[in-house]
Amino acid sequence: MAKAETWSLKGQYFETCNCEAACPCVFLSPPTEGDCKLLASWHIEDGNYGDVGLQGLSVLLAVFSPGHMLKVKWKVALYLDERANQPQKDALTKIFAGQAGGTPAALAPFIGEVLGVKSVPMEFRVEGRKRSLTIPKIAQADVEGISGQDGSEVVINNPPFIAVPGVPVSVAKSRGVRYKDYGLDWNFSERNSYYTSFRYVGP
Repeated sequence: MAKAETWSLKGQYFETCNCEAACPCVFLSPPTEGDCKLLASWHIEDGNYGDVGLQGLSVLLAVFSPGHMLKVKWKVALYLDERANQPQKDALTKIFAGQAGGTPAALAPFIGEVLGVKSVPMEFRVEGRKRSLTIPKIAQADVEGISGQDGSEVVINNPPFIAVPGVPVSVAKSRGVRYKDYGLDWNFSERNSYYTSFRYVGP
């Protein structure tokens, strides 16, 4: 049996969904509207899969959960940065499909249907407490961090269920979220978002 390839990624992550803030799914509770429409995005600041460098690339996972995220199977679509060459696309697909071990592999059992994998133009932006992700004609997500009573970020430590375990996550609200692909059509704002830095290592 071939030895599994070692890999590591670090960078910026944000997610936004149709739940009211703060999304109860990370606390093992049902979504606020009966289903969950989620866009989860990663920007890799530094990383590699074996000898394939992955720095500067972004990934988006669109997730539709028709009920409690821990009790039903999800439909997902994976989008890869079009700037990635073929070895990089192969590496990103293996990692974010959960085939390469590490944190993403823990999410794989929840997936019931993969709608598709596409290579697309993608822009991930970080500006202070603002995060945004743009895929022309498919997805647009703009979020901004919420301020606590003292003006600092609102932070959740150690939630029981999240795609970026082991790091504090900041609570945000969407300023606008649109997604249209694979028969799904979402448009909402002023709903939950989380953002943080991330580090994944595998296997």
